[in-house]
Amino acid sequence: MAGQRKLFEEVGAETPKAQPAGGMIDRGRGGARGAIRLWLMLLFALVMAMIVVGGMTRLTDSGLSITEWKPVTGAMPPLDAAHWQEEFELYQQSPQYRLMNNQMTLDEFKSIYWWEWGHRQLGRVIGLVWALGFLGFLVTRKIPAGWTGRLLLLGALGGLQGAIGWWMVASGLVGEMVSVASYRLALHLGLAFVILGFIAWYAFALKRPERDLMQARRGREAKLFSMGTGLMHFAFLQILLGALVAGIDAGRSYTDWPLMAGGFFPPQPFDLQPVWRNFFEDPGLVQFMHRMAGYLLFVFGIVTWLRARKSANRDTRFRFNAVMAMMLVQVVLGIVTVLYMAQMHIAITHQIGAVVLWVLIIRARFGAQYPKAQSIRGTAA
Repeated sequence: MAGQRKLFEEVGAETPKAQPAGGMIDRGRGGARGAIRLWLMLLFALVMAMIVVGGMTRLTDSGLSITEWKPVTGAMPPLDAAHWQEEFELYQQSPQYRLMNNQMTLDEFKSIYWWEWGHRQLGRVIGLVWALGFLGFLVTRKIPAGWTGRLLLLGALGGLQGAIGWWMVASGLVGEMVSVASYRLALHLGLAFVILGFIAWYAFALKRPERDLMQARRGREAKLFSMGTGLMHFAFLQILLGALVAGIDAGRSYTDWPLMAGGFFPPQPFDLQPVWRNFFEDPGLVQFMHRMAGYLLFVFGIVTWLRARKSANRDTRFRFNAVMAMMLVQVVLGIVTVLYMAQMHIAITHQIGAVVLWVLIIRARFGAQYPKAQSIRGTAA
């Protein structure tokens, strides 16, 4: 019995069993979430710059200065006097030059050319950054499970955006058009905001582990998420109406507020035939629609904010507070833009405000869908 081991010795001598590691949901499929998120943030910054440069291109009437679509060879600007003259002669064949800018000199043409060239160049840079990042993560197998299709969607939307951009420009090169068709401009800007929205949502999701999101969704605030979704859609409609305003310079037509030419409704809003054209091309009616939609959006924003104040989650309340604050700023910017006849720096600030508000709404909606865990005292856990 001398070799018999004691009970406590046997227990102590046993090799402990391996315990399951935490985060089994993410194990083996988490991918490079942090690196992909940084890549998306770079894309976000580039798309936002694209929207700003696009706005400047529109305000300076530069969008029709390049009359050909050369996705590859067009990356090189004119490098000598002969090539500049060739580009200028192509522009001289456009309706905008013949009907509006027939006194333009070559030096003046260069100033509008660079805006449009910069806008297109930014598009090429965005496409390149997306392609290099996506292929790099794909080849190294760093894309988290379920994310390949989402990231591929961004590239597809970017390619579609380039095609719509040329379709938009082409509308201003025929007939007696001196600018691009406003509804095509609205579609082009709208898709840019859609792309920006997807990037923002993906970046928010990648900031937290998959298991955290799954747990958070159990506590989703369904009503607030639904109202946030409605607010997002309403804001998108207002962005499209803003693009229609910009497309026909409607912001410089009626510069009094809160009335329009001394009345609530603009005078003679249905002069164009057929009648549907007035909703896209009549400056008074288009600006009126933008104003009314802005008022209704603001009211709905207040209703959503009051509902969010009842949330038990401090982080969710904070996100909707930010939306309400930015909405107030944007309303003021809109009024100032009208009163100062859409001066360039004010109009661009108003457009940047739309981007900020758009992202804050998406951020608040994300917070309602995936509320952050908090302690009993109401602070973030």
